[in-house]
This record gives sequence, structure tokens and C-alpha cells, in this order.
Amino acid sequence: MAYSGSRRVQNLPPYLFARIDRLIEEKKAQGVDVISLGIGDPVEPTPDHIIEAHIEALRDPENHRYPSYTGLRAFRVAAARWMEQRFGVSLDPDREILPLIGSKEGIAHTPWALVNEGEVVLVPNPAYPVYETATLLAGAEPYHLPLLEENAFLADVRAVPTDIARRATLMFLNYPNNPTSATADLAYFSEVVEWARENGILIAHDNAYSEITFGSYAAPSILEVEGARDIAIEFHSLSKSYNMTGWRIGFVAGNADAIDALGRLKTNIDSGIFNPIQYAGIEALERGAADIAAMVRIYERRRERVWAFLDRVGLQYWKSDATIYVWVRVPDGETSESFTSYLLERAGVVVSPGSAYGHHGEGYIRISLTVPDSRLEEAVSRLESVL
Repeated sequence: MAYSGSRRVQNLPPYLFARIDRLIEEKKAQGVDVISLGIGDPVEPTPDHIIEAHIEALRDPENHRYPSYTGLRAFRVAAARWMEQRFGVSLDPDREILPLIGSKEGIAHTPWALVNEGEVVLVPNPAYPVYETATLLAGAEPYHLPLLEENAFLADVRAVPTDIARRATLMFLNYPNNPTSATADLAYFSEVVEWARENGILIAHDNAYSEITFGSYAAPSILEVEGARDIAIEFHSLSKSYNMTGWRIGFVAGNADAIDALGRLKTNIDSGIFNPIQYAGIEALERGAADIAAMVRIYERRRERVWAFLDRVGLQYWKSDATIYVWVRVPDGETSESFTSYLLERAGVVVSPGSAYGHHGEGYIRISLTVPDSRLEEAVSRLESVL
């Protein structure tokens, strides 16, 4: 008997990065030396002092038992202290912080915990695919918020129709943004918070790239806005900031009732984060500022290299002061998919098609800066030879 999965699963699109992995494997099987600029996975190692904290915790047999469902209090306190030092936001570690098995897990479970079937969730487009797939799995209805270049890729919440706003209970936002690399300031967040309060909509802000910023720009937290904690939660990840993508650790902060609902769901699904990983997270949050600064310098250098190449070949791109991505317009006459295929076939270089992040991403590609400098140089050289 064939098992094709539930209707929920059948209705889901293939996950973008799984598709990219398959493309890479296919080309490698053909003997092609593929360079992937498609996935935002840092290649630099996790800093030694974070690894050492993990190893020390591993040696304690107490840490081999089930962890707390709500996470180590020491991790929650470290996360609250980091939020206060970084953004000036004071949070209760027992009610307003919840550790996550990576921010993706928390984001995916948020519609399950906070949205009823048939209700509307406002989802940016283009966007990290999990916002929409989580909405669909929860039986809710996604409504797309267009992120357009003429609006600096900022979602225009005032353009949401009144009938949609009445049915909406949750809105996802993400600044600094993946995939566009766009940024938002506190004035924008203040406007969004005011609108969400008027309509009774909870904001779920994904701030995974808050620490990857350049020059004088420092990404704000939406929780800095007065009254935001009444109607907002914010996701933070240790993945990109501290080169800990595989460790799977992050946290959500903000509205206590929303966090309680998410926590109750999680206690019925998972058994928490392995304690030694949480101790490594504490070390990162408390003593990792220099590590972030070092990584930012690396990404800034790579970004300048890619910008210079794009200028030489005449491709337009969004100049941003944040993230590990460059958002690039495809040449006239090309689509996101056709241009991506051309670069893979002719240069052996993988980039992400903008259309994979939503229909408003059509006409763009995303270049990731998370490859060693030598491979980036090789990729740029190959791309320049075919453009």
C-alpha cells in the first residue's frame, strides 16, 4: 500500500533548501565542482570558548538527563540580560523568555499555538518559507504582504484590506530581512505596532539577523517600541551570530501570554534542549560579542567583493547594511528560475531563485556570503566569465 501523506503534507511545496541540496548533488554526480551561494550556513567554526563550555557541561552526568521543558533558568536569564544590554528591553526570564530548538522550530509552532483554523495570518512575500508553511499546517489562511523594492521592501500594513485585518490574528515580520536584506527602523516598527494594536493582531518578529549589520547601522528590536510587549513576540537565533547553525538553539521573547501558549504546545511535542547546548548558548550570549564583531568584518569584506563584481557586470542589487545576503535583479528577459539555471549550468554556481520565496520575489536571485573567501573568489570569477 502506498502512503502519500496527509492532505496537509501533500499541499506543502517542496522546501527550498532541500531542492537546492538535490541540485547540488545532481551536478556533483556529473563531476561538476559546484560552489553553492544558495544557503545561509556559515562555514567558519563555532568559537572555541563556546565549544569548551559545551564540553565541560557534557562531562556532568546530570546534564545527560531530560532537560527542563522551559529551558535552563540560567539560559533564560542570560537571554533576558542580553536583550537588556543589546536593546534596552527589560524582560522577565520566567514569563517573557522561552528557549527554542532553533528559532525555526518556534516560528513553525507559533501558528499552531496562537491561530485557529480558518483565521488569517499575514505573511510577507517574498519571505522565509516557514512562515507560510506553518500557517498552512495550522489550517489557517495566509494573506501576503508584498515586499516591493519601491517601498524599500517594507510591508505596508495600512494597505491590508479592512475585512482581512478583521480576520487576522497573527502577522509575521522579519527585519533585517531574508531574502531581500532590507532593514527597518524604530519609526517603521512604531507604525506597525500601532496598526496591530488597532486591529488586535499579534506580531511575530523574526530578528535572526539582528547582529549581522554593517557600518553605523544597528538593527533594533520591535520590543523597543512602547507597548510592543502587549502585542508582539520576537525570535532570536544563535545560529548566524555565533556560527551555531547545527547546534539548534534560540529563544523567543515578549508577550507573556503568547509565550505561555507556545510553551504549552512545546511541552506536548518536544522535551527541551540538551543542557550542554544551553550552557554553550549561555557562553555565547555572555561572552560572544567579539566573535560577532569578527564575523561582521568577514561578511562586510565579502559583501564588498560581491558588490564590486555586480557593478562590473551591470546587475542591479539592493544595497543593504545588514544580513549575509545580497538581493540581485536578474537581467532583462530572464526569470528567477531561468537565470538560476543558467548560472548553475554555465558556471557551476548555485544561487537561490527569488521566486522560491514567494511570487513577489520573481525577478531576483539571492546570493549568500557564507562560503570561504577562496571559494567566493572562484565563484565570482566563474560568474564574471559567463555574464
